[in-house]
Amino acid sequence: MLPEMFISAFITLFVVIDPPGCAPIYAGLTKDASAAQARNMALRATTIAAVILTIFAFFGEALLGALHIELDSFRIAGGLLLFWIAFEMVFEKRTQRRAERADKVNADPEIEDVSVFPMAMPMLAGPGAIAAIMLLMNEAKTASQTIEVFSALISVLVLTAIALVAAGPLMRLLGDKVEAVITRLLGVLLSALAAQYVIDGLRGSFFS
Repeated sequence: MLPEMFISAFITLFVVIDPPGCAPIYAGLTKDASAAQARNMALRATTIAAVILTIFAFFGEALLGALHIELDSFRIAGGLLLFWIAFEMVFEKRTQRRAERADKVNADPEIEDVSVFPMAMPMLAGPGAIAAIMLLMNEAKTASQTIEVFSALISVLVLTAIALVAAGPLMRLLGDKVEAVITRLLGVLLSALAAQYVIDGLRGSFFS
């Protein structure tokens, strides 16, 4: 059986990073690129996202301490942020905003490499993913749990890279309706996880 911390971290990060939602956007951004160029940009985007999230995973708590922000306050703020992302996923606002961002990138003929912007940041390593990885790392109390969280992050990013590389065929296989259903289901799940973060933060702030 998989460790409970790994499962929790994997589900949270998978929902926030949302590989099924990023795949059609990436397919649209790279429609004029060759297969090799699209593959290289997908791998570059996930690698950059991994570096960004790893930095916040291991040094985010020190940053909060330097800013005199308590972890329970960050739990509440992070939970609210994740809940907003869940709200947008259920009502397809997030997909619409990503599509608009992709259209702006495509409209600029000078922008060819989309691996850094908008894929790595803010689509993969956005505010929600940064908040989620910091919250999960704080929940990890032992070295083994820390390894489980980091393993979950790597697993999600590997799946994301696969989804981006196979974006074109994947979208033809799933179709828009299936992708919309998956996004809504993930949004409902994320809303429950976000509510739990807020509850934990309130409990720690007022009832500890």
